This record gives sequence, C-alpha cells and structure tokens, in this order.
Amino acid sequence: MKENGRKHGALSPCAACKLLRRRCAPDCVFAPYFPADEPQKFASVHKVFGASNVNKMLQELPEHQRSDAVSSMVYEANARVRDPVYGCVGAISSLQRQIDSLQNQLALAQAEVVHMRMRQFGSTSSNPGTNSADENIASVADAPSKFMPSHHQSKSFFCVDMVDQPNIAESLWSY
Repeated sequence: MKENGRKHGALSPCAACKLLRRRCAPDCVFAPYFPADEPQKFASVHKVFGASNVNKMLQELPEHQRSDAVSSMVYEANARVRDPVYGCVGAISSLQRQIDSLQNQLALAQAEVVHMRMRQFGSTSSNPGTNSADENIASVADAPSKFMPSHHQSKSFFCVDMVDQPNIAESLWSY
C-alpha cells in the first residue's frame, strides 16, 4: 500500500530524492508531488527549473496551492523540453492559429450554405419572374425559420461552438 509515493513499512525515496541521490526525509517537500513511480515528472522539472528553485517555490507556497504549482511546473517543463525557445507560448500560439484557421473555414462553409439556400429559394419561389434578387435576399433574411433549425435562430450567424477534441496535439501533462 502506498501513501504519497512511499510504501508502508519500508521508506522508498520519492522521485526527486532518488534522482538527486539523497536520503528522503519523512518531511520531504517533494514526496507528496513527485512519487517514486513517476520519475520522469521530476526529471523534466529538475532539468528546466532546478531542484533548488523548485524547493524554494514549493516552500513559499501554502500547502493547498502546491499541487497546482507542481502541475504547472510539469506542464511548462514538458513544453520547454519539446520546444526550448517558446515552451508553452509556442503551443498556445499553434493552437490559436489552428482556431483562427478553423473559424475561417467555418465562415466560408456557412457563407456557401447561405449562398446555396438563396439559390434554392430563388428557384423554388412561386413567381420567379416577380421577385427581384434584392427581394429574395430580404425575404431570406426575414424568414430564418425556413432555412435554419429553431435551435440555431437565436445565435449569431458566425457563432462558433467549440468542440472538445482531445487528440489534436500530444498532451504536455505527461512525458
């Protein structure tokens, strides 16, 4: 049975103490956050921040914030290992460019749908010779229920619903 990365009975050093080749004290600040079975977690944090700096950061924080701080350090360290120049900012910029591209593609697809519906509306009107193109456009704008499902009517035409896509990029949380 384990608790905080240590086995009951025999003291197993945490990943930090094991990597630093030192004895793991019962009050080790690293032990709760860097268990022995996840050595890569501390290795990447140590490589980027250094053990001394991580120790100082953890000791300056209240205990209830330390877990979140370690998660952030692990994320940033893994991002820095993959991209030493930009780190997290590179990943964020890449995802932002992807969002911009997808929003542009969506806007083009929505414009094409409107164009096709306008053409369809123009060809199915009861008196095609009496309505001008401007009147057809006005009637399409005034009657969205003919062309859109009711759950889309209240949204902006270019509204983008974000869909969770977990496999877009490799996770930076694990190494």
